[in-house]
Parts: sequence; C-alpha cells; structure tokens
Amino acid sequence: MVEPADRFRTVTERPPIARSPLAKRSRSVAGQVFVLQVVVVLLLVVGAILALAFESRRASDVEARNRSVAVAETFAHSPGILAALKSPSPTAILQPLTEAARGPAGVDFIVVMDTHGIRYTHPLPDRIGKPFVGTIGPSLAGHVYTESVYGPLGHEVQAIVPIQAPDGSVVGLVSAGLKVNHVTTAGNRQLPVILGAGAAALAVATTGTALVARRLKRQTRGLGPAEMTRMYEHHDAVLHAVREGVVIVGQDGRLLLANDEARELLGLPADAEGRHVGELRDLDPDTADLFLSGRVATDEMHRSRGRLLAVNQRRTDRHRGAMGTVATIRDSTELLALSGKAEVAGKRLAMLYEAGVRIGTTLDVVRTAEELARAAVPGLADFVTVDLADPVMQGEEPTGTGMDLRRVTVHGIRADHPFYPTGRLIAFVPSTPQARGFGSGRSQVVPDLSLAPGWQVQDPEWTGRIVEYGIHSLITTPLTARGIILGVANFWRSEKPQPFDDEDRSLAEELVARAAVSIDNARRYTREHAMAVTLQRSLLPRALPEQSALDVAHRYLPAQSGVGGDWFDVIALPGGRVALVVGDVVGHGLHAAATMGRLRTAVHNFAALDLPPDELLGHLDELVDRIDQEEAEGSTGTGVSGATCLYAIYDPVSRLCTVARAGHPAPALLRPDGSVDFLEVPIGPPLGVGGMPFETAQVPLAEGTQIVLYTDGLIEDRTRDFDVGMELLRRALLSHQDRQPEENCRALLDDLLPARPQDDVALLIARTRVLGAENVAEREVPFDPAAVAEVRAWTAAKLDEWDLADLAFGTELILSELVTNAIRYGSPPVRLRLLRDRGLICEVSDASSTSPHLRYAASTDEGGRGLFLVAQLTRRWGTRYSSQGKIIWAEQPLPDAEAEPDGQETGARGGNSPIGP
Repeated sequence: MVEPADRFRTVTERPPIARSPLAKRSRSVAGQVFVLQVVVVLLLVVGAILALAFESRRASDVEARNRSVAVAETFAHSPGILAALKSPSPTAILQPLTEAARGPAGVDFIVVMDTHGIRYTHPLPDRIGKPFVGTIGPSLAGHVYTESVYGPLGHEVQAIVPIQAPDGSVVGLVSAGLKVNHVTTAGNRQLPVILGAGAAALAVATTGTALVARRLKRQTRGLGPAEMTRMYEHHDAVLHAVREGVVIVGQDGRLLLANDEARELLGLPADAEGRHVGELRDLDPDTADLFLSGRVATDEMHRSRGRLLAVNQRRTDRHRGAMGTVATIRDSTELLALSGKAEVAGKRLAMLYEAGVRIGTTLDVVRTAEELARAAVPGLADFVTVDLADPVMQGEEPTGTGMDLRRVTVHGIRADHPFYPTGRLIAFVPSTPQARGFGSGRSQVVPDLSLAPGWQVQDPEWTGRIVEYGIHSLITTPLTARGIILGVANFWRSEKPQPFDDEDRSLAEELVARAAVSIDNARRYTREHAMAVTLQRSLLPRALPEQSALDVAHRYLPAQSGVGGDWFDVIALPGGRVALVVGDVVGHGLHAAATMGRLRTAVHNFAALDLPPDELLGHLDELVDRIDQEEAEGSTGTGVSGATCLYAIYDPVSRLCTVARAGHPAPALLRPDGSVDFLEVPIGPPLGVGGMPFETAQVPLAEGTQIVLYTDGLIEDRTRDFDVGMELLRRALLSHQDRQPEENCRALLDDLLPARPQDDVALLIARTRVLGAENVAEREVPFDPAAVAEVRAWTAAKLDEWDLADLAFGTELILSELVTNAIRYGSPPVRLRLLRDRGLICEVSDASSTSPHLRYAASTDEGGRGLFLVAQLTRRWGTRYSSQGKIIWAEQPLPDAEAEPDGQETGARGGNSPIGP
C-alpha cells in the first residue's frame, strides 16, 4: 500500500526532493530487477520438476527391488515350504498359497521352482513346469539376487531367494516380483505441490520486489546513483574532517569504519578496516575490549599512545537488535596530569589505610617498627630502617641529649643491604639527618646522598657502600608521640630513579605518626608489664623453706599478654610436715598480682595456726568475700572476682597427704611404679562464693611419689578443652616418669605450653620422702606426775642411741615441763613422740583442747616459768590441734646444724631454685 505524501512528510520531517531523470532511471532499473527475479523463479521450478522426475524413476526401481526381496524371503522361510517341496505334488500345495499371498503382499507374482529353475507355481497356470526366466546361479550359491528382466508379464523387477534345508543346502528357489509401472511413489503426488510452490514463489517475488522498490524509493528520497554518490562524498568529507574520532564495529567484531582522527588517536594501521578488532595489535587492550563488548559507554576514560581518551559508545540499531556499535573518541590528554595526580593520591590513601590496619597489631616495640617498615616498602621506599632510643626498648622515656640510637629493624626489597645490622647501637654525629631530625623533631629530606657531606661524615666506609649499592635518596622522620621523640625512621630509595620530594615527605610523616603512637603504646605496655612482673615475682617465694619431707621443683611463667594472679608456696609445718599451696586469681595486671600477694600472706598466717586444709580454705573464702565487699563499697570496681586454691599437707612420718581444693584442678600423682593418676579430691566452690563447706581427701603416698600441682594455664588453651589438657598432662608425665622433679618441670612446660601462652602458669612438683622408723620414737605416758622421771630416763637413753647426748639436758627439761603440764592441765591419754629430722622435735599430746600460753611470772608466783624455759631452750615451739585433742611441740637445732652458717645446714633440701624457668 502506498502511503500518502503528507504522511511521508510527517514521518521524515523533511520536504520531498525534486524528481530528476536519474530518478526515472532508478525506476527502470527496479523493473529490470523484477523481470530478472521472475526468470530466476521459473528456472527454479523447472529444475525442481526435472529433479523430481529423476528421483521418482530411481525411487520406483528401489521400491520394487525392496518389496520383491521382502516377499520372496518371507515365503522362502515360511513353515511347511520344505515339506511341500518334498511332497509328490508340490504344485498342488504351493500354487494356491502363492496366488493367495501375492495380492496382499503387493507383488505381481510369486514363483516357486526347483534347483533347475523349473516352475512349481506361476500366476499364469500354463507357465507351470516351464523354465524360469531369470538368473538363478547366485541364489543356488545361497545369495539373494535381484534383477530387472522382461518376462511373461512384461518389464519386471524380481528377486530370487534360496530355500535352504536345515543342513544349509539349497533345495529350491522362490522368486517374487512386480511390474515397474505398478510401483507408486510420492513423486506423482509432489508434482502439484511443486507447481503450486513455484507459483507462490513467483507471487512472493513479485510482491517483494515491489515492496523493496518502494522502501528503497522512500529511504533514498527518490535519489538516483549520482545523488547518492554526491551524498556519500559529502558524508566522507565531514567524517574525516571533524576533530573527533569515529569508529564503527560490526556485530562480528570487525572494524567497519574509522575516520582519520580515530586512526591517529588509536594508532590504527592503514589496513585496519575490515579486520577483526582483536587482531589490531597496536590498539590498547582495554579499548579493544570495550569495542568488542558492545556495551554502552559514556565518557569512559582509556589510555592510548600516551593520551587520555574519552570514549562514548552506542549501538547502531537500538530498536531491532544490535547490528554493531559506533564509538566517538575525544582527546582528553590535558586531563592526564590531573588523572595521574589523582591516581597517586589514591595509591597513597590506600597505603595509609593499609598501614592503619597493619601497624600496631601487637604491643611489642620491635614488632611495631617492623610493621612500619613493611608498610612503606615498596610503595614509598625501597628500604626502611628504624632506630630507637635505648630506654624505649625497656619501656622508659628517652633521657639525656645523647644521639645513641639502637637499630631495631631493617627491611627492603633485597636482603643483601649495606646498612648497619639490627641490634647495633649507633652514635649519630650532629651533622647527619638522623641527628638533626631527632634533635629538631622535623623530617629531613636528602635528595642526593652522594652530595650530602654531613651524612657521609657519620662513617665514610659505610656511607660509601650505601652509595655504591645504588641508594641515592633519603627521608629521615622522627618518631614523635605525645611530645616525646622516641627515635627516627629512615626511608631510602635505590630502584626508584626519582628522588624524594615534599609529597613523599608528607606521606612518610603520616606513616610515622601512626607508627609512633603504636610504639609509644607498646613502650608503655612494656613498662607496665615489667612492673607487674616485678611485683608478682616479689610476692612469690624467693626461696623455699628448708625441709626434709619433699624434694621440690617449681616454675612460674607470666603470660605474654600480662601477668596474672597465679601463685604457689611451700610452707614448713611442725612435726616435719610440709604444706603445698597453688592458687589462681582471676584476671591479669597489677590488681591481680596485688590480690595474689594478699592471699599468699593470708595462707601463711592461717598455716601458722596449723589449721587443717578444709578449715584453712574456709577462712580464706571469708577473706576473699570480705575483700570483695570492701572494694565494692569503695566503688573501685576492682574486686577479686574469683580465685581458686589447692592446699595440701604431707606428713613424712605417716606418709599421709591431706588435700582440699576450692575450684582448683586436682593434683596429679606420678607414682614410683610409673603410673599416673589424678587424686580424687572433693571439689569446693571458688573462693569468695561462700555457702558451701570444703572437704578433704587423705591418701597414703609411697616414698618417691611425685605430687604435681599446677594452675589452669598449664592445661587450658583456646585450641583445646580442659579434659584434653588433663589427658596431655597425664601422657607427658608417663613419658617422663624416671626424671627428677626439676627435669619434669622443664619437660611439662615444653610439652604442654604454646610459644606465646595466653595465661600465666604456676607449676609445683614435689617428690615425697619418708622419715623412717629409726628417726621416730614414741610412747604413752601414764597419767601420773611420777611418770616424769621415767620420761626423762627414756629420753636420755633414746638421745644416746641417736648420738645426741649433747641435747639430753635441755630435752629433759623441755619434756619435764610439757609432760607435767599435760598431766596437770590436760586429759588422758598423754603421748610423747621424738622426731630426729633437721632438728630434734619433741611432741606431747593429750585429749584436752586447752592451750598453754607464755607469760612472765611475778616474783611471788610459784609457777608460770616452765614455758619460758621451753622458749629459751628451743628454736621454736607451739600448739596444734587434732581430732583427738592438742599437741604441744618444741624444736631444737641439732649440734651439727648449729655449727653451720644460716641457710647452710647439713642435708638442706629443696626449694632453693629461683622463680621461673
């Protein structure tokens, strides 16, 4: 349908162009094209008919042969055929069967014959008994044979199939066939379709030509070839004259058009048009990817041949699917410098962000300096060295005006650097950038080290090596935090050819400012940690008391993150007994250490009363609860918040170990036979909880048993559970069963602790000894004052036996007073025991709970001077209580021990090793 002229004008919004002879000529060309299309369609229809005829002829022949073979093979293999051939009259049997089968089978004849070709059956009865017209040789050899012959029925296609006996021999032949003109194929049915399709194609071609001609007329505004040529010339002149690159890329990725400006901006070769964009080696890869992607781009920046290009890309046909893209390119080289600065600024911001994440991850001065060096290499410098004042390493502030700095780290792009090694104390001369920076607090920039005599004066040999190595520029920036200069950071360049400038100095100062605060925090932490460790070590026992009941080894390791409240103690008790204590205050820091000292002092005071373990823990629980209440009322908010403790008493005479614990892990026992088990002690609540009594467990220990007391820092860790730690401890003891307590301490710490333990650890290992019967003498004393004389005689005899006759006089006086007091003021039974240990111990027990007190007797008093004499004759004396009553004891030094200086008595054992590993 032809559209009206006014509608055409509305769509195009342009006036129609005047007709010309060239326009008439274009219409004649369109007519010629139409005639050519009609001729082509007719030729195609004739060709299709001829091809169909030949195909029909060939298909008829193939169809006849296939049908003949199928029918003949079916009849030759049908049941009863062999029996019919062997019958006296095969024709009578087979003729009706073949005539009945050939109609439904679609063949014109089925002939059965013997091996000589004599027919048994035939559609024409007069042909029965006559020789078969055809070739029977291949079939007698066992093959199926088809052929085209002129037989009695005319031009026939027939198949000859052998009839085989069970042994494979040929006993007859079957031939089936039909006349060729009876084969019906699809060719006759398709001929009308072909003719109809040809007519339709002719109609479509006619209509299509008309529509194409009409569309071409509309699109060209009725222009002829000359007008089109002139328009193309104008388009080409404008396209290549504009100062903006234009690139058109086809849907297959081939470059269809590139104007002169695009060729210059992109560096395209002369033969670029027509080639695939990916094959243009000189084209920037990012720009090529944009052209091939076909995506829309608006002022997208790309680099090419040292220029910064702004690229806009759109699809050539947005409404009916992309047929390609057109891109316009502007030269924005004037923005390159600004873009470069923005890129540098972005990299520096990224470096500062990375430095903020990486610097200060630990509270270690040296580690923080190393993190600063790694953050600056290679983004800012090729090498970084950090020098700190010596007091900073110990957590103190720099003092004095000296320029002695210690090198703590050297890091760079290569390991074979020419700088002073780490750990060296360097005395910088005043003319060096390091000295000027440390003294003034301002950064020093040296653009060319080879022209810096003030720096070279420091050490001509070393500075010469640095210059020869290729290092050419330096920035020295002081590490300043809270107004204190801690040291200097030195940034060196070798691989980067440009020297340091002011922007580099600003970046270095930003990095150093971040690191300086972290180093100062680490310095303060080091100082506080050292103070806490010093306090805690001062509160822990410096040396263990002299005793003979146990061989003791101990260790204390503070945590890496800060000291805690772990402690241990060994307390000598009357009667040769020894108390073992291990405790843990929750928390870390000075408060935990101070609280630990208070608890340890309290344990000593309670132990002086010779209380049983459960009663001692009860008093300690009350103390902790009182401390918490006092600090809560004082609004300090630093209460104990929990503590655990284990208290054990070992008696070398009875070999009994009495243990009670308040929320503390059970002790391990390494027995002399090598077995390891954990002592089953009823667990009480942690100290300060209150409300629950503590219970004791009593177990006899064979001589040589090692008692292992420890805090939870030994067995607990973030990576393992409590039960796993207990099992590891048991296995570690099993693997070191033959070692001494000192060796076991060392081995357990090595086996169970990580490189940087998170909690402090207290470990106490004691191997039991037994005070043998030869060193113990005891008897029961009759409840009669007259028995005192007998006691003195018995004592003198026993001391003679022990070669302690020198102590006989004093011992008799002591026992006379103690036994007399027990008989006069106590209750039966009264018993006496002498122990020969580090001293001579006299014990008098009775069933009363009344305790004697030392006092000064008046001149008119008849009594009250006995205990005064006891105190003068003994080194110490006292009272302890038991479930049967009380025991008054007194200890005298042995004559050999008196001859030795303090702390050097003969046979001194255990507890003299320093605290810590």
